[in-house]
Amino acid sequence: MSRAAPFSLRLSDKEHTRLEAQAGAMSLASYIKSVVLAEDAPRYRKSRKPPVAEQQLLAEVLARLGQSRTANNLNQIAKHLNQGTLVVDEELEVNLNAALADVAWMRVTLMRALGVGS
Repeated sequence: MSRAAPFSLRLSDKEHTRLEAQAGAMSLASYIKSVVLAEDAPRYRKSRKPPVAEQQLLAEVLARLGQSRTANNLNQIAKHLNQGTLVVDEELEVNLNAALADVAWMRVTLMRALGVGS
């Protein structure tokens, strides 16, 4: 049987002394393996699948992000604003309002998906 690479465990002096006392005549490695790998050892991690409704909401947000150029458009606006070359015309105003609506929708949808009150 081939063995995997060694596993390292950092313990305080107090923890190490306690484990040695609990191991008794067993080697420390054998004792730790017997406790950790026991059938009745507690299981602390549960793989949790997000509810389908949450996944659908998150998928909607990702789809909206993929379809829109909101992030790129806002970046271009910020660039022109910083350069002092931003001309606010009717088209830009419409685009800004659309971007704000997209961001607001994404925020509300993400918060709903995460179960956070808005």
